[in-house]
Amino acid sequence: MAQQFVVSHIASDKVVVFGKSGCTFCHSALDLLKQINIKPGHLEYIDLTSQKNMDAIQDYLMQLTGARTVPRIFIGKSCIGGFTDLDALNDSGELSTMLKKIGAL
Repeated sequence: MAQQFVVSHIASDKVVVFGKSGCTFCHSALDLLKQINIKPGHLEYIDLTSQKNMDAIQDYLMQLTGARTVPRIFIGKSCIGGFTDLDALNDSGELSTMLKKIGAL
């Protein structure tokens, strides 16, 4: 069930952030992505604290990405990591390239 939940959210060409409401890095990632002006419908934030099977989802994210920490950020079907990875991609200019590739800019 957790696997199906995750896979269904990352199946399309959009940016998906799995986070938690009390996580400052999650809020920072979302703020950075909102500043970039991603096209409507291409950014999805999933608050894991509102999911009944939060632990199972994080366990599957660990299996899929090698980490269960949040935020877990996907661009298209690829996990780019967490906030520091997102910030580094933004600083290098590579984030814009990735977002254009999936039609989010």
